[in-house]
Order: sequence, then structure tokens, then C-alpha cells
Amino acid sequence: MKELFKLPANVVITKIKNGEFTAEEYISVIIERINKTDIKINSFITKNFENALEKSKKIDQKIQKGEKTGNLAGIPIGIKDNINVKGLKNTCASKMLSDYVSPFNATVVERIEKQDGIIIGKLNMDEFGMGSTSEFSAYGPVRNPWNIDYVAGGSSGGSAAAVSSLQIPISLGSDTGGSIRCPSSFCSVVGLKPTYGSISRNGLVSYSNSLEQIGPIARTIFDIVPILNTISGEDINDNTTSDLRNDCIIKSDEQLQISRLKVGILSDLIQSSDSQIVSGIQQKIDLLEKHHCYLENIKISMIDFAVASYYIIATAEASSNLSRFDNIRYGYTLNPEGYEWTTYFSKARSLFGDEVKRRILLGSYVLSAGYFGKYYAKAQLVRSLIRNEFENLFKKFDVILLPTMPVLPFKLGEKISNPVDIYNLDLFTIIANLTGLPAISIPAGFSKEGFPFGVQLITNAFDEQKLVDFAVLFERTSNYGECDPGL
Repeated sequence: MKELFKLPANVVITKIKNGEFTAEEYISVIIERINKTDIKINSFITKNFENALEKSKKIDQKIQKGEKTGNLAGIPIGIKDNINVKGLKNTCASKMLSDYVSPFNATVVERIEKQDGIIIGKLNMDEFGMGSTSEFSAYGPVRNPWNIDYVAGGSSGGSAAAVSSLQIPISLGSDTGGSIRCPSSFCSVVGLKPTYGSISRNGLVSYSNSLEQIGPIARTIFDIVPILNTISGEDINDNTTSDLRNDCIIKSDEQLQISRLKVGILSDLIQSSDSQIVSGIQQKIDLLEKHHCYLENIKISMIDFAVASYYIIATAEASSNLSRFDNIRYGYTLNPEGYEWTTYFSKARSLFGDEVKRRILLGSYVLSAGYFGKYYAKAQLVRSLIRNEFENLFKKFDVILLPTMPVLPFKLGEKISNPVDIYNLDLFTIIANLTGLPAISIPAGFSKEGFPFGVQLITNAFDEQKLVDFAVLFERTSNYGECDPGL
């Protein structure tokens, strides 16, 4: 019974419904695992154990009475701490929101609970989603389960590390420039950024509205599919959502028909990566060649301008979004007595961390009079040009293949003083956010030192099924879902 935490969610659901063990027994094991493991990882900000046990008992009662249970019955799911869960703190890993308790559920949370999923807690992250290492958190950095002296990636580092360390089988993150895929690569889990508009952002604390998307993280593609199907779909509370919905399925080997698919390979980006990553990605390319895929090396002509375009757009939107945190509408409550308004406002805003302040300042600058056309308008033009390039590529190719990250995980504190270096690491992931396209990070192997890295696939809008198909092929030929960091 103590080893139940190692089981994937799809197996657990079947066993609970078949009566092999109860949801309460399983949740109790998960709670024990979290209490034992998270002191090393720091992936949780808020734990929801009491409510989780109560929910598990209700699920068991439904099963005993022969009532229908949901597609996620008994599965504990961690939620990134910028997605609202009613009655729980939603801190965004910031001192600014350290006392904020959400009065409502995000749409994705409502859909999970409707399918009998259990919210087990809120997960650590870079403050307001701004970072690529999960070191920019008011609650301390998230540590990589494969080596706790190294970064877990970000900004959804807690979401990836909690899954990788076998604390929970599934989590939700948000992805603005790779924030799901980066930590998934660093922690050897599967992370999916869905098509922009395929999943409601209602209840997500916005960093950059036009770029970010909620998505799932799990150890196996077989667990990604049910949670993806649960949270996808149009939402009247988010007018950016689309009614174009196609549930994904897990296909048999005979159904996959990988040999019919055409793969564009961003070879220049592959070759610019760490040599061990190059070798691992080449093994995946060889596998596709073995399955008779059509393979062709390609380039993106505007790729050199992608990072600049992304950070101008993202910080501009962040500057606007975070203006509401002024201690009058939202934010940590200070005692205003004795302060003039300007002093009070300044003291309130000083609660933001250094990285958040940096991005607010940059965003305010590029939106200011005299610079809007020079920077922001040009960034949007580059974004359009990159999107047009991908539209043309997908007239010929089914998927685009590249590494998720150009480097292996690095030590905590190693790059934190060089923000530009960290920004440049996002080059491989931001192109999917600039274009709104779906992208997935799939474990691709380990370095000789034992550090994970991922392969990334991008496909056309609302064509997540192709990403699932490739992930199924990779998993069936490598068993990456069985990896255990040994904590």
C-alpha cells in the first residue's frame, strides 16, 4: 500500500473504481509522501490535506452506492499558485498576495472537481510567473528532484517538481514563455502548453494575457490526456476561448500511423544546444527515421528577433496587469495612517520582488510616449512575421521538432544575478507562445551526470492529437514514465 504513490493516475482511477483500494487510502498515502518528500523540494506553498481527505471519502461513498464517478475520481492534483482555488490562498509566490484567499474557483478547477479530481494543494513558482528557474519566489526556491542543489526550471517549477518527485501524479501550470515546458524538461516529466484559447484562463492571475495558457504536467502522456480533455473547452467567462474542441485519445500502435507524418527539424537550434542534448535529440530523430517519417531540416528566418519581441510584449502586458496591485484594489494591506498616498503607494509596491520590479519597469518604458512605436509596435510586427512563417511551415509539415531547453539544469544561484542570460534560455520555448501554437516537452534522456533534458514538438493550432501521438511513440520505446529520482 505504501508504494501506491508510484502508480500513474490512469491506473489509480481504475483500481479505485474496481475497489482494489479506496480513494481515502490512496490520498492518505499521497499525504504521507508529500510530508516526507517536500521538505527537500519545496514544491508546495499551501497544502489542502483536510479537504482532500473529505473529498476522497465522498468519492468512496459514491462508489459504494454504485453512483457514477468522474473521469478523475480520487486523483490528487496540484495547482500552480497563480490559479484560484476557492478558500485557499492564491499568493502567486509573492509577498504582495501573501494574505489573499480566493473567493472563487478558476474554471479549470471547477472542471476538475466536477470530474471528482481532488485539489491537494497550491504549488510554488516564480513570483507572478516571472522567471525560468523558480528561484524568484517569496517562499524560497523549488529544488530539482534529480539533484536538490540544482534548479527545477520555471516558472511552474513546483508543478513539475511535485510530479517528478512522485508526490502527486498530475499538476497544472501556466505557460507564458515556456513556464510549463522548461521545468518539465529539467525534471523529466511531460508538460503540455495547449493552443491559445483552448483552455479557459478565467481565474488565472494574468502575467501576459496574449501569451499565457494553462496546461497539464504528468509523468506519462497517458495521464496528460484525461486532464487535458477535462479542462479544455469554451468558457463563457473567458471570451478568448474557442469552441473548436477535439478530445485527444491514446492510440494503439496500429492506429498511430507515424510513418505518414512529416517532421520539420530545427537543426540550427539543436546544434546550438549542449552536446549531450544534441546527442539525445538525435536519438529521437533516428527513432522517427526508423518509423519512416518524412524528415527535413528547416530554419525560422525571424528566430533571432524572437526573444526581444517576446520580452517587450510580455513585460508591457505585465506592467499593465500588475498596476492593480496597489494595496487599494489588491495587495498586502499596510497601515496607511500617517502616510501620504504617494508614500503609501510606493511602500506597497516595494513588496514586489526584484524580478517583478525589473519587468514592470521594462514594460512601462516600452509603453511610454515616444517608445511605443519604437519597441512595442515593432515587437508585434515580429510576432506576426513569426506566426506567418509557422503558418507556411504547417502547410508542409505535421510537427516541428527541437530541444525544449538548450542547456541542462544548472545550480541554484548560478544565473540569478544575470537576468539577460536567463531570458536568452527561453528562445526555444517562446516561439510557441508568440504564435499561440500547442507545444509539448517530452523526456528525451539524461546527461552522463544524471540531469534530465527534453525534446519539444510544436504543431498547428488545435492539433494536440499529433503531439499526443508522438509522445505515445516516444514513451512506448523508452518507458520514460517509469523514471524515479529516488527521493
